[in-house]
Amino acid sequence: MAFLTINDRSVAYRLLGAEANPLVVLAHPLGMTQAVWDDLLPALLPRYRVLTWDIPGHGASEAWPAERGEISPADLAAEALALADHAGVSRFHFVGTSIGGVAGQQLLAKHADRLSSLFLTNTGAVIGTPDLWTTRAGRARDEGLAAISGEIVPRWFSAERLAEEPALETGWRTQMARTDAESYARLCEMLGRCDFSGRLKGHGIDVRLLGGSEDMATPPATLEALAAECDGAPLEILEGFAHVPSVESPEIMAERLLAWLAPDLGSVGETGVDYATGLATRKQVLGEAHVARSTENANSLDAPFQKMITRLAWGELWSNDDLTRRERSMITTGILAALGREELTLHLKTAKRIGLSEAELRQVLMHVAIYGGVPAANHAFALAKQLGWGNGEA
Repeated sequence: MAFLTINDRSVAYRLLGAEANPLVVLAHPLGMTQAVWDDLLPALLPRYRVLTWDIPGHGASEAWPAERGEISPADLAAEALALADHAGVSRFHFVGTSIGGVAGQQLLAKHADRLSSLFLTNTGAVIGTPDLWTTRAGRARDEGLAAISGEIVPRWFSAERLAEEPALETGWRTQMARTDAESYARLCEMLGRCDFSGRLKGHGIDVRLLGGSEDMATPPATLEALAAECDGAPLEILEGFAHVPSVESPEIMAERLLAWLAPDLGSVGETGVDYATGLATRKQVLGEAHVARSTENANSLDAPFQKMITRLAWGELWSNDDLTRRERSMITTGILAALGREELTLHLKTAKRIGLSEAELRQVLMHVAIYGGVPAANHAFALAKQLGWGNGEA
């Protein structure tokens, strides 16, 4: 875990995965922490860079200062944007559950240019009623979160899931009790004021929605209303699930996320991949500075060539999710080393951005020696050492 000061508050976050992979930002529900995403990480990290954080007063993030007054959706969105900026990313995928989905709606309404796509689960344009949230806020302040957790935590999961794993309720009640009560209360009051009706249409962002049939906090009707607000965004209601699918069934949640995030290249042979998709991938893998230089240096002779390789190499190959970018980096590095092409320098640098280890690069180049020739491998090893590889793993 790491910490970043945002608007004079310490915010706890995790930034995991290779720099060259697309960034996915995950926002957790009220009363919980970024740990709700832990069991999804093994499925996401081979293909994506993942950013999670604790909202105010939750987990290891500092409480909301009393003198600052109300918390707004804009404040939560500002934390997400500051963390994405810290990661060096201009556009990102955003996934938010419950109050995390409120942050996502704020991003859609005011910062759609920063979003590659938006996945909202168990949330709504309006959640509950102002009276409900005012009452909840008052009880948090007067009774404390430990006292009211016994009523709230069981609503997060289906009865069947709690019967299978009784410790789930105990564990999350313990975690909720550690949350700062005043920050929690102010977030409740924020939810009582929130209404994104009429603010989510026409932004041109791919939005997907997920809910649970047993969710009492944001029932299917709330998700259906949100789908209508989001230009009729696709909605799936998971039968037998409640409010926090990333904890209740991380396997199903990961499956839905990966299917949504992966580019749809099923009809490549008929339509091809658009230039924008290829360009976004090229920037992620090679770095925006390199792509900018290539674009600036292109003239009437090679500009069409640059567009072609952006569509083909970076769109139809590197954007395809059948192989991870780590796997594609190893294949590309091996081929370029065997052929002795000048692009090997670029892809040795890219291998570091993608997160190849020294041992993995060594094995790639040893394969080159056997199947492509010792001189080619010898040249590649020498070039890699010039670029700073070596003196790392044994």
